[in-house]
Amino acid sequence: MNDFNLKIPVLKVEQPIGTFFVAGIRARDLVEISYSDVRRLAEDQRDLEKYLGIQRPVSKRRINEIKKYIVGEDSTFPTAVVLAVDEKCVVLEHVTDEFYYLSLSSYSPEEGVDDEPIPKSKIAKVIDGQHRIAAFMDENDNWTFDDEARVFDINVSIFVGADVAEQANIFATVNLAQTKVNRSLVYDLTELAKTDSPFKTCHNVAVVLDDEPTSPFYKRIKRLGTATPGRKREPLTQAAFVESLVRFISADPVTDRNMLLEGKRPRKADRAELQKHPFRNLFLDGKDLDIAEIIYNYFEAVKAKWPNSWERLDVTGNLLPKSNSFKALMKYLKEDVYLALVGDDIGRVPAKEEFFPFFDDIELADEDFTARNFVPGSGGQSMFLKLLRGQVTLEDIVEE
Repeated sequence: MNDFNLKIPVLKVEQPIGTFFVAGIRARDLVEISYSDVRRLAEDQRDLEKYLGIQRPVSKRRINEIKKYIVGEDSTFPTAVVLAVDEKCVVLEHVTDEFYYLSLSSYSPEEGVDDEPIPKSKIAKVIDGQHRIAAFMDENDNWTFDDEARVFDINVSIFVGADVAEQANIFATVNLAQTKVNRSLVYDLTELAKTDSPFKTCHNVAVVLDDEPTSPFYKRIKRLGTATPGRKREPLTQAAFVESLVRFISADPVTDRNMLLEGKRPRKADRAELQKHPFRNLFLDGKDLDIAEIIYNYFEAVKAKWPNSWERLDVTGNLLPKSNSFKALMKYLKEDVYLALVGDDIGRVPAKEEFFPFFDDIELADEDFTARNFVPGSGGQSMFLKLLRGQVTLEDIVEE
């Protein structure tokens, strides 16, 4: 006996992995019929444990990112959520060779039949796409999308009757056979957006500094995440540049973008907020070039302090021109240098000479930027920042 039924039009798809059906399901219906199994598989399926019950454990950070995204006016999930449905919950009604009506139902075994019931909430097991579904739910797995007037259909691929081994194979095929999009390329594509956003501003600054022949970053930023044709050395990725700079502008870049997309202007930052995001009002006033000039002048001071290390891009062990050193220098600018320099005049563009005193007492020579002194990764980045702040000396680092 079934106490729930959802009838949807579907297309039958034949691929080497098997037969499945593609359809669009209202987001609320999908929330109500789907679940994610993030438990480890049983001992007799130990070889599939790496899939953690097919799906990886949910990431709250990722879910919160998607929650902000789906309220935007241009939100979309064009790629499919992949579902596995027990054949006991499915009735297919043939229409043409490719077109069917598929009815999804809860399942209750007849009296005397030794079988587990399948409630409405367990009809569809999520093989891929759990974070997209979870973004429409609250902490108790209940529907929570506020805008009831908006239609939000979710593109789904439905595998009927796939056992756990087949589900694991589908998961592996979906997740391992696809190339992850490089973040630098994603940021570069923000240039095409018609609406302002913190990420677009940071991309614009990266482009200006990368294109300007007098810039300390001239032809040094790896814009697309891979080497730019015709260039020999690009030690700094656009992703590192944008993600460091956006912290000067916004605590929540996605929300800012959504507001601007809706034609709303975020309010100007007060002094307390500018202490955390000192370039915010420059961004809101459209002064991208002022932001670029501040970064330009600051790194001209860095270049003047360590000219040989800054220019020697051909030396493998030279770490100053690379992303980790850039991240440390940007944090030093944000938390220690800029606000101390401008005082109450937040938004002012200091000359490069004004930045010189913040490097005068740092006892670090060009030849000291080695992997031995600053190990690759966050550890070396943190140590360089401590040295910039005078919390450690080079002798301390060498002794460690």
